[in-house]
Amino acid sequence: MDRIKQEKYDLVIVGSGASGSIVAAKAAAAGKKVLILEAGPKRGLDDLTSSQIWARRQKWNGAPVEEAGSLQIAHAFNAGYGTGGSAIHHYAVWPRLHENDFNVKSTYGKSLDWPIEYKDLQPFYDQVQSEVGISGDAKAEKWRPAGADYPMPPMPIFTQGNIIAKGFEKMGMSTSPIPLAINSQPYNDRQSCLYDGWCDAGCPIGALANPLVTYLPKAFSDGAEIRNHATVSRVLEDSGKRKVSGVEYYDAEGIAHTVLAEQVVLAAFVVQNARILLNSISARHANGLANNNDMVGRYLTTHPSNYVFALFEEETQPFIGATGGQIMCQDGYADKRAIKEAFGSYQWLAGLAVKPNDLLGFANTRPDIFGDALAPFLKRAAKHFGSMVCVGEDISDPENRITLSDSKDKFGVPIAKAVHNLSAESKAMLENAVEEGKAVLTAAGATETWSAAPFGMHHVGGTVMGTKAENSVTDGFGRCHELDNLYVVGPGVFPTTGAVNPTFTIHALALRTVEEMLKAAA
Repeated sequence: MDRIKQEKYDLVIVGSGASGSIVAAKAAAAGKKVLILEAGPKRGLDDLTSSQIWARRQKWNGAPVEEAGSLQIAHAFNAGYGTGGSAIHHYAVWPRLHENDFNVKSTYGKSLDWPIEYKDLQPFYDQVQSEVGISGDAKAEKWRPAGADYPMPPMPIFTQGNIIAKGFEKMGMSTSPIPLAINSQPYNDRQSCLYDGWCDAGCPIGALANPLVTYLPKAFSDGAEIRNHATVSRVLEDSGKRKVSGVEYYDAEGIAHTVLAEQVVLAAFVVQNARILLNSISARHANGLANNNDMVGRYLTTHPSNYVFALFEEETQPFIGATGGQIMCQDGYADKRAIKEAFGSYQWLAGLAVKPNDLLGFANTRPDIFGDALAPFLKRAAKHFGSMVCVGEDISDPENRITLSDSKDKFGVPIAKAVHNLSAESKAMLENAVEEGKAVLTAAGATETWSAAPFGMHHVGGTVMGTKAENSVTDGFGRCHELDNLYVVGPGVFPTTGAVNPTFTIHALALRTVEEMLKAAA
C-alpha cells in the first residue's frame, strides 16, 4: 500500500546527476514545483573525503547489471550512486563534440546521424561553460569547433605533462591544455584547484564542477526538493492519452510510492533509464513505454579506450595535477577513416595524476610484477611514471543493447542486462592508437613502455534521439516520440559517441531540453 498518496508536482526528475541537476535548477527558477528522486544516499561536500577507498563509495551501488560482450561497459565503475550521481566522481575533462560527430551515417555510412547539428548545440555549450566555469586555452585547441573562449586560463602543465608534450612535438603532433571544468582561479564563489589529484574522490573543496557546487544549490534555493533512497521502478502512463501521469518508486524500506507530475524527466544513468522504460508496461505499451518500435535499449555504446604507460629517467612528479590529465591531442579526430581497416576518431589525454594503488593506481598497470620485484617498481614509478589514455569512438550498433534480465532486484523489479561487443574496425582503430601512444612516449624519452587491456570508458545510447519513432526513442529535444510529456536527458540520448568525454555535452543537451520543456508547459 502506498505510504504517500496523490502527491502532485509540476515536474518529477529521476536522478540528481549532471543532467538532472541542470533541469531541476532551470525549472525551479522558472517557478515550477520540482521533485528529484535519487536512488542513492544523501551527500554533500562535507561528506567527501580524498581517498581511494572513499572514491569507491560513489560508484554504482544499486541493483546489479548483468554484462556480456567482448568489450563490456563497466557499469559499476562508470555509474554513480547518491546525490550528484556519476558527476561526483567524474574527472571534469570537458571538450566539445566536433561537427563531424553529428552526421556520421550520412558522411561515412556508419553509426547514426543526430537530429541536430553542432551549431544547434553551440550556444548551450557557451552558456554552460560560463555558468559552470572551464579552464582552458581555446586558441591552442586548433581542433576545437566554434565557440566562446573559456572563462578561465588553463590549468598549469606540470613536469609529467611537459615531458610527454615533447614526445608529441617530436612526432609532429600538436597538444593543448585539456579543457577542464576545474577552477584554475577562484570562480563563482568557488576556490581554485590544489592540484593534488583526488578528482575521483569528488573534490571536497569544490574546485571541480560537480552538481553539489553547480546546479543543485541553485535548484534547492529556488524550492526544488530531493528525495534520497528513492528507487524509481516505472513511469506511469496516463490512460487514454499520449502522456504519462507520474512515477512509482520504492523507498529504503521497500514501500512503493506514487508521485504524480505534469512532466517527467528520466535523468538516471544510461542503463537505468532504459531499464525503467522497459519495465513500464501498459496496455498500449506492452514492450515498455516509448518502445512500440523496439528502440529502447538499442545502440548502447561506449568509448573504446586504452592506457599506455612509461617510465622515464627524469622525475615526472606523476602525483601532481588533475586525474583527467594535463595535455590533449586530437590530431586523430578529423579523419574517421585515416586507417584503412579502422574506423573512428580518437583523442589522447596525457599527464594524468595517479596514485600508487587501487584500480587506477600504477601498481595495477603491471600485474606481471609481484613478490620481491614489486617494491622496487613502486619506488621507481612513484617518481618516474608517465601515462596517457586513448579515448576512441564506438560504432553505434542496434545489437549492442540493454534488455531486462529474468533476475530481479530486492524490490521485485527485473534487473538490466547490457551487451556490448567491439567491432573489428573499432578494434583496429584502438590498436593503431596504442602503437602511436607508445611511440610518443618513446620519443619523449621513455626507457620502457607498456599498455593495459582495452576497456569501455563512459557509456552512451540506449534511448537515442532521432527524427522519428521508427529509428529512435526521443526527438532532438529528448522528448519521447510516443509520449508528449516524458523526456530523457543524459548520455543515453547520444546517437553516436564521438571521441570526447561526454559530460560537457550532457549539460548542453539538458539545458536545451529544459528550455523546450518550459515552453511546452507554458
